[in-house]
Amino acid sequence: MAVHPDAGRPSPGADPGTQPEAPRGCPLCPRLVAYRAENRAAHPHWFNDPAPSFGDEGARLLVVGLAPGRTGANRTGRPFTGDGAGIMLYETLLATGFARGRYDARPDDGLELIDCMITNAVRCAPPGNKPLTSEENTCRPFLSARIAALPRLRVIVTLGDVSRRNVLKALGAKASAMAAGHGAEADVAGYRLINSYHCSRLNTNTGRLTGEMFASVFKRARTHLE
Repeated sequence: MAVHPDAGRPSPGADPGTQPEAPRGCPLCPRLVAYRAENRAAHPHWFNDPAPSFGDEGARLLVVGLAPGRTGANRTGRPFTGDGAGIMLYETLLATGFARGRYDARPDDGLELIDCMITNAVRCAPPGNKPLTSEENTCRPFLSARIAALPRLRVIVTLGDVSRRNVLKALGAKASAMAAGHGAEADVAGYRLINSYHCSRLNTNTGRLTGEMFASVFKRARTHLE
């Protein structure tokens, strides 16, 4: 298995002093801290903290979403677990060989990712599922550090245009370095980036994103890893 020629080098936007995961109780974004406190008061048994990345530390594929869903990763503590978007994502990863086991929408279901990791551009659930630009900027060092901490990383799949823009900025590139839209691809900072529409229920229920369209993105990622 070939190792990526740029493996192990820091991403252009990475702060070497930043860890790849936000700490429990992260205080950096006041609005998100307040929202966490609100959810913790209403649902004390939920995770209610920055959702950590999930997957293989030796992954060659990184999947980047926007932010945890309130009743998804904010509740369960695992990205895309417990909400509608996770069903399509994990079933697709299973079908394309990037996961094994069974997805049961809970963090103790035993599901494993193979050669793949999932993270979010913003690690805390935002009100209305919409982080502010300032919150994206504040959280971006964690994304840059997450990318830098994957020494074999070769392909990054971005879920949605906001994720795409955040990954480009984390890599020190401009938004114009890669076209928007489903299926867009570009080589940036030594990585192959592939963009997909987000696998949200809104996109899947309206037919904007079909299972076949989504699977094609991961099949292309697989091709780039061969």
